Amino acid sequence: MKVAIMQPYFLPYIGYFQLINQVDKFILYDDVNYINRGWINRNRILLNGEAHMITLALSGASQSKLINQIVIHDGERQKKKLLKTIRHAYVKAPYYDQVFPLIEEIMLNDESNLVKFIEFSLKGIANYLDFNTEFIISSKIKKDNELIGQNKILEICKELEAGIYINPIGGYELYSKEEFIREGIELYFIKAEDIKYKQYKNEFIPNLSIIDILMFNSKDKIKLLLEKYKLV
Repeated sequence: MKVAIMQPYFLPYIGYFQLINQVDKFILYDDVNYINRGWINRNRILLNGEAHMITLALSGASQSKLINQIVIHDGERQKKKLLKTIRHAYVKAPYYDQVFPLIEEIMLNDESNLVKFIEFSLKGIANYLDFNTEFIISSKIKKDNELIGQNKILEICKELEAGIYINPIGGYELYSKEEFIREGIELYFIKAEDIKYKQYKNEFIPNLSIIDILMFNSKDKIKLLLEKYKLV
C-alpha cells in the first residue's frame, strides 16, 4: 500500500494532486504547528494576466497552534468575496461552465475549521478528477505525538501498514531511504516535470492553484498532466 503525508493546503498546485493521485491513502497532516505565510491558507490564480494571491483570512492563527486548531475568519462573507474574484478571473476560460459550480460548492461550504474546509475542497476536486485515493486526518491516527520529523512519519506509515511512502522532492534531504527500509518501507520522492498549457493569450505562468488548470484544460488533458512526474 502506498501512503503520502502532507499538510493541508488551500486549493494547491498540480504537484500536490500528483501526489494524491499516486497513493492509496493520503494523510492530511493536521496535528503539527501552523506555518505563517505558507500555502495552508493561500494560493495564486491568474488575474488580468498576472499571478494574484488569494488568501483565507484566519482567526487567531499562530505558529504556536496546531493546524487543526485554526478557524476561518468571517467565513461566509470572505468566501463569497474570494468566489467573486475567482469568477472574474476565469469567466472567459474554456472550461469555466464545467468547473465553476465545483469551485462554488467548495467556497460556499459553511465549515469554519480550516482543516475540515480544506479536506472538503481536496475531496471535491479529487472526485471531479476520478481519483480513488482515501483521505485520512493524521490526528485520528493512533501514534506517539511526542515524536517529530521522520520518526513521526515512520510511525504513521507503520500504523497504516504502508509498504511504500512517497514524499515531495523538497523533502529529499530530510528523509533517509535506509531508515525507511529498516522499517520495511520503500521511500520515493515525486518530482514534477515541466507542465505548460494555454492560459488565454498570456505568457504562461507556472505553479498556480489547481483552479487554473481546471479552468483551462479538459478532464482528459488534466489526467495526462497528472502523469508528468518522476519517482526518484
